[in-house]
Amino acid sequence: MSRVCEICGKGPLKGYNVSHAHNRTKKTSYPNLQRVRVISGGSIKRVRVCTRCIRSNMITKAP
Repeated sequence: MSRVCEICGKGPLKGYNVSHAHNRTKKTSYPNLQRVRVISGGSIKRVRVCTRCIRSNMITKAP
């Protein structure tokens, strides 16, 4: 299962943890994805959506 928002396409970000001695270790930060029941095209289905899309009403939740 991919860690990508199905609405906006937001995915994992790669970067570094940088210590005070400037030692760099790789890190990955993932988006906050939730499984939500959504009405799309008159039918109800489950979608993995980031919380930014839920907050900004880019989806309509099913009752």
